[in-house]
Amino acid sequence: MSQSQLIEFSQQDDIAILTLNRPEKRNAMSDAMRAELVEQLKRIREDRSIRALVLTGKGKGFCAGGDIAGMQQRMEADPATVGFNGWERQQGVHYAASLLLNLPIPTVAAVNGAAAGLGADLALSCDFVIAADAATFTWAYIARGLVPDGGGLYFLPRRVGLSRAKGLIFSGRRVEAEEAFALGIADQRCSGDALLSSALTMAAQMSRGSRTATALTKSILNRSYELSEQQVFAEGSKAQGICYTSREHRDSVQAFLARAKEATA
Repeated sequence: MSQSQLIEFSQQDDIAILTLNRPEKRNAMSDAMRAELVEQLKRIREDRSIRALVLTGKGKGFCAGGDIAGMQQRMEADPATVGFNGWERQQGVHYAASLLLNLPIPTVAAVNGAAAGLGADLALSCDFVIAADAATFTWAYIARGLVPDGGGLYFLPRRVGLSRAKGLIFSGRRVEAEEAFALGIADQRCSGDALLSSALTMAAQMSRGSRTATALTKSILNRSYELSEQQVFAEGSKAQGICYTSREHRDSVQAFLARAKEATA
């Protein structure tokens, strides 16, 4: 276990587990917590022995969104500095979301409780979402005079479609686990007791194949809505060229040929 105060790191076999660790604040995302998350994600990205990531929260909440103390500081700040300071902070928010989105390994959000605002966006930054029965999702930014700033404008329409994303964001209503699964916000539901084991099972299933091929495929799929078919074909061709030279591909083909030779002997 890491000595990190706000983000706990642990590992089961080749799967990393990051746990948001401010249970007394329902894991609301402070600037310090975000900085630790970024450092952990960078560490995981560089560790080629890690094949998947599970992200979850400690206590009753997954992530309650932005930190209230930060909002209070913004209200009390010199109005002349609010705009630029806000822009600068947004760069950090988006950097963390981008790091998580673009990790070259499968990522699973194990949502144990409330995922609100930035917390809901954080969950959707992962490739897959598993919701415990107690999980809820809300995008109540507009009620606070804000736009979704943690990636929700990008991730949510891709999960539920444009019209439903507008409805969830404009209303800010709470979505329970059952509805989240029905809408496609969550890919799986389970009991709270089974959440971590279910997430680890999914992470293991999604990371069994070639790490090289998985990373390249994910990098293209993440942009497939924005690219034309010809651009996707071109990106796929370049990725396949890399795969042809990978050790995983060569080992797989040699094993296949050996089995075929034995079968005809």
